[in-house]
Amino acid sequence: MTRYHDQIAEAAARIAGHARVTPVMRLGSGAFGSEADISLKLESLQHAGSFKTRGAFNNLLSLQVPEAGVSAASGGNHGAAVAFAARERGVKATIFVPEISPAAKIEAIRRFGADVRIGGAQYDDAQAACDRFVAESGALKIHPFAAIETILGQGTLAREWHEQEPDLDTVLVAVGGGGLISGIAAWFAGSRVKVVGVEPEHSRALHAALAASGPVDVTVQSVAADSLGARNVGPLVHEICRDTVEQVALVPDAAITAAQVTLWRDFRLAVEPGGAAALGALLSGAYRPQPCERLGVLICGANVDLAKLAALQG
Repeated sequence: MTRYHDQIAEAAARIAGHARVTPVMRLGSGAFGSEADISLKLESLQHAGSFKTRGAFNNLLSLQVPEAGVSAASGGNHGAAVAFAARERGVKATIFVPEISPAAKIEAIRRFGADVRIGGAQYDDAQAACDRFVAESGALKIHPFAAIETILGQGTLAREWHEQEPDLDTVLVAVGGGGLISGIAAWFAGSRVKVVGVEPEHSRALHAALAASGPVDVTVQSVAADSLGARNVGPLVHEICRDTVEQVALVPDAAITAAQVTLWRDFRLAVEPGGAAALGALLSGAYRPQPCERLGVLICGANVDLAKLAALQG
């Protein structure tokens, strides 16, 4: 997968000045009761509140956009990122969301100027509605994970992270459809860095695909389903991840919400469930680092309903 290095570097140059360089918070040894040397990559501070902005810009800057504009299906974050990038580029965006999308994410998509349409109960229903719209209108579809332009855009996060933290041993990365971890794993392929995916116990599309040696459908039921709720990662994500992802840790919903509480209580970081899942793997013991292991934890999404976050705090 080192063949993607040059393409990720090209994507990084392409989106420079459009996506933010997000900071790393170095916590050192002993954080969260761990003997590992821990740091947090705060991609939750990205434009539109998530890493998805990188892939959105790489699509818009790589591909020809027709008069009908762009369209995407999204649980929220991808739609907000596409809407933001489209607004910045002066392009029309039509975003299909499922009924499970949080109001805060739908509001963000509308705030960035996109036409928002409810596309069914679950993410895959919204994707089907988006596909019908694209076929009828001629709009450019921007897929949240099953497109090389998206994966390369997300890979720019790993390139940036590597420059900020050159001595990492392992990175923990939340997985939904797998576009993010594919880009990260493609960048770190051939290096000493282990890439560990993190999925909710009851939303494990990548875990299932790796176990079955190919993409399979899974049922989805998780507090993080709006962002980590893909039913199938698809062949491209599986092809990249099968040889580059060290393992996939599964976390209960309680660990995810505990991570949200910890991030707000200790760091005043308002993070959505999917954005906190990677930390949940560390807090719950789903991933157990070695003493002195240099561990990077990706905090990848901030589009949280603040009323729900407040309720979690008790």
